[in-house]
This record gives sequence, structure tokens and C-alpha cells, in this order.
Amino acid sequence: MEKLNYATLKNSGYTGYILENAPEKVLQFGEGNFLRAFVDYWFDLANEKAGWNGKCVLVQPIAPGLTGMINEQEGLYTLYLRGSQNGQKVDDMRVISSVSRCLNPYEAEGFEKMMEVAVSDDLEIIVSNTTEAGIVYDPACQLADKPANSFPGKLTQVLYKRWQAGKKGIIMLACELIDNNGKELLKCVNQYIAQWELEEEFKNYVNCECTFCGSLVDRIVPGRIRDPQEVAQLEQKHGYADPLLDVGEVFGLWVIEGDPALNDVLPFRKAGLESNVFVAADMTPYKKRKVRILNGAHTGFVLGAYLAGFDIVRDCMADSTVLGYMNKMLLEEVVPVLPLDQEDCKNFAAAVQDRFNNPFVNHELMSISLNSTSKWRARCMPSFLEYVDTFGKLPKCMTMSFAAYMAFFSSEIQELNEQGLVCRRPKGNTYVCNDDRWALEFYYAHKDDSVEDLVHAVMTNEQMWGQDLTAVAGFEAATVANLKKIRTEGALAAYASCL
Repeated sequence: MEKLNYATLKNSGYTGYILENAPEKVLQFGEGNFLRAFVDYWFDLANEKAGWNGKCVLVQPIAPGLTGMINEQEGLYTLYLRGSQNGQKVDDMRVISSVSRCLNPYEAEGFEKMMEVAVSDDLEIIVSNTTEAGIVYDPACQLADKPANSFPGKLTQVLYKRWQAGKKGIIMLACELIDNNGKELLKCVNQYIAQWELEEEFKNYVNCECTFCGSLVDRIVPGRIRDPQEVAQLEQKHGYADPLLDVGEVFGLWVIEGDPALNDVLPFRKAGLESNVFVAADMTPYKKRKVRILNGAHTGFVLGAYLAGFDIVRDCMADSTVLGYMNKMLLEEVVPVLPLDQEDCKNFAAAVQDRFNNPFVNHELMSISLNSTSKWRARCMPSFLEYVDTFGKLPKCMTMSFAAYMAFFSSEIQELNEQGLVCRRPKGNTYVCNDDRWALEFYYAHKDDSVEDLVHAVMTNEQMWGQDLTAVAGFEAATVANLKKIRTEGALAAYASCL
């Protein structure tokens, strides 16, 4: 079977959108599954729907990478977006043609080609996703390095070359999963400007003529298909082999933080993608929406659901009690205290149900349970406290989720070993809780406590919550009652009591 390239694609009978030649408008640091299923997908749609007519040049951010494979396929790869949308199974295939080539800057030829792109009149945008560890300042990097080891060092080299050539500033879109990603990246670049003693005019160029934008990215990307039988079936169906085939979920959201006037500069609004990709002056509310609704839903229901006998998220969505509990928690307790348009938040919450119901992903509850103490504090506690402040009463479902969290870490504790805290599930099997060691040691030390004593010890542990939660009126008594209900009647009955 021949590998995918433009000639093979033509012979395969593919009838979808393809753009073979276009100016290289984007320099993208990162060539992995996520960027190819997310950023390059949106640029591909912009080409098709807005006539943007642009290509992305990819750059390996670290020495081992996909340059050879991407160039062998002339930048083409197959993308499947799979999941559930409005309750219906979706399995959409598209060949992405927004990538022109990939460069390895750790090879002399690759570094020089990267610098050629840096001074191109066509270049408008630089994108990055170099993992959470990518945006770091490494003082060992030097301007003369080919290339600088750190990503901010490489970016400084690229921008300096561009400034020296007298070219216009660029738009920088940082996609790394850290807070204030755009601002942190600019901070690192300024550190290199100072360390390398570069001109004040260049510093002004970077800070005034270039636009550094942070962004919030949201799409689950499982990546390649690992089942050899399915791979063989798809090759027969497509008429070509594609080792770069990528898989992402249907849902996708890219909130870019910057001047909203950029919506008219970037091609996404013109392409009709403004509900998925848009520029906002402040992305903080959207991050809060994601953490409180998507992540908060996970943390809010999975621990009790696991005790109730469920193992994967999708099966929870098929149970009317767990689904009803999650939806009530989101729609009646979380959404009302969010500082965004309520209908938008409700739509986002509805999409969460579809995302959790993805028929192609077996998302295990135990994998979500990792570090649940800090997760409940970050994802659920703010909504809980704001609800109490706003409405003057306890939110039923989130109050129950706190008891379910405690039940998960105290269910017939067996031992504390190197793997974690070993507990026993009501249906008989043991499971291992993984969290900060001090939290596990705390629960093990309190394994023989009465419900009342355990609840009091947990709620007054300020290392866990940053405050004494017994100060919340009625919360301690409600948690005692809820934990007793979970232990005597089961977590599913406890969830049902909230409906």
C-alpha cells in the first residue's frame, strides 16, 4: 500500500477539499498529534471556507520528531474527528492539507530553512505548543546556537532575524497548557534580549510591533489508532497508508486572548468558525468555565460513580441517576455562579454530556481520580463557596460530591504502600488511591475514625482546603449525613437523593 501524498491521494478517489499550493503564512513550533488535530485543522477550514490561502511550516521543538514522515507525505495526513454530537455518533474523516512541510532545526539545513521562513514576506503568524515544559528560560542558550535549546530561545532567534531583515511584526499564538502562556513566553523572550544584549530597537519591535497572545485550547486528542486490524481496514477504505493518521474528539474550542480587533485579522471569523475559534480581551472567564464545568463535572461525579460500580465515563452517561446528578450539579449549581452568558454556559454544559458519551474513548474513572484532593479544591470548591455566598444555602449535588470524595478515600482502607492507599470497593475489589503522599497518610491515620470524627478532621485540615470548611453553615452536618448515606445505602442511592 502506497503512503499518502498528493499523487496517491488523487489516485485514491478522495473528493474532499485539498489545497496543494499556497504561501507559507504560519510558522508552527510543534508537529505532534494535538497541533495537527487542532490548530492545523482550523487553518485548513479557513482555507476552504474563507479562501485564506495559507500553509503552515512545522518545526520540531525537540531533536527527535516527525520531520521525515511529514515531508515524505508532503504535509498531508488524515484526521478523524470522532465522538458524540447532540446524542448522535460522529465519525468524520478529512485529509488535512494546510501543512506544507516540517523542519528539523537541529540539522544545519533545517535551521537555515527556519531562518528563511523567519524573513519571509508571507509569514504572519507563529504558533506553539511545546508542552508545559516548553516555555522556560534557559540561560545556557546563546544567540549563536544553531539552534538555541529552549523554545523561547529559538523564537528570539527567529524574531531577531526577522527584525534585522526589516520585516513586519508577527502575531504569536501560544497554546501551551500553562497559565498566562502568551505573557510568560514574552517574558522569556525579553530575558534573552537582555542576556544577549540585543538592540533596544529590537526590544521595541518585539514588544510593540509583534502581538503575543495567550490562548485556551480545548480538544481531547487520543492521537493514532493502535488497533492493527482497524488500521488495515482504514488503509483499504482510503486507498493509501498513513502512519500520520490522527484522531481527535468532535468538540473543539480555541479562545485567543488579545484585542478583539484581531478577529478581523485572523481568518477564523470570516470562515464562520467564531463559535469555535475567537479572540477575547480576557480568556479568564472561559478558562473558569472549562475548569468549573468540564473538569468540575469529572471531579464532581466520578468518585461516587466508581464506588457505585462504574468503571468508564461513557457508562456513567448511560445511567439516568448519575447523568441526572451531573446535569443538576452543572445547570443548577455551577452555571448560575459563572461570570459569562448563561446560555453559552448551558450550551457548554450540554456539550460536556456529549464529550463524556464519546463511543470511541474508554475514559477510566480511576485515571480521573488521580490527585482528587487538589482537584476538588481547584475545580469544585470555588463553585460550592460562590453558590453558598450567592444563594445562602448549600448546593445539594456539590455537597454530596464532597462526601463522595471522602468516601472514596476511606472505603474499607486496607493498607498504605508505595503504590498508594489501598481501599476496598463495595462490590469487593480493591483499588489504589493516588494523591499527594501527605493526603494519603492523613486518611490512613484516620482509618478507624467515626464518620463524625473523620468529617471534622477532613474539613478542618487547612493544608487540604486553605481554610476551615466547618465555618460554612450546615456543611459539616450535611457531610456527616451524606457520608453515612453513601456507606449504608450506596453511592448511587446517595446521588439519587439529590434529584
